[in-house]
Amino acid sequence: MHKLEIIIGNHQEAVDIPLSWLIALEDIGDTAVQMVAALAVHEDHSLAHLATLEVALVDDDTSARVHMDFMDLPGPTDVITFHHGEIVIGVEVALRQAEEYGEPLGREILRYFVHGLLHLAGHEDSEETDRKAMESAQEEIVYKLWAVELASKLV
Repeated sequence: MHKLEIIIGNHQEAVDIPLSWLIALEDIGDTAVQMVAALAVHEDHSLAHLATLEVALVDDDTSARVHMDFMDLPGPTDVITFHHGEIVIGVEVALRQAEEYGEPLGREILRYFVHGLLHLAGHEDSEETDRKAMESAQEEIVYKLWAVELASKLV
């Protein structure tokens, strides 16, 4: 698979996200993409055709607006993936989920990043069986990336 330019931007002020986290996520981006691409549902997935991937960290208001505008669903959400190469991550949602499950915020954001990549690789989560398979792949990748690369950088 070709090298993908990954740009991660913090477009919110509701939650303090250190610049070092954005850099760390960009640094492991290629590894994450390779891991996800190896689990692609089919060969002609969006991830295989992208030159650039933009990841936007947004607040609840922006997440809710994107969720309504593009999915016709109310309220903020964790992650929305656009197959043209954009992943929108709801940072306030990530914070609430991290607190609820006793996870570091950085790991929850990593989880949403991997989730978005899996969608770009053709995974879907609307059906129960597909959701379980996607979640299993997601958690395996998050575990490996966290243990090897990020545990000391995103806390």
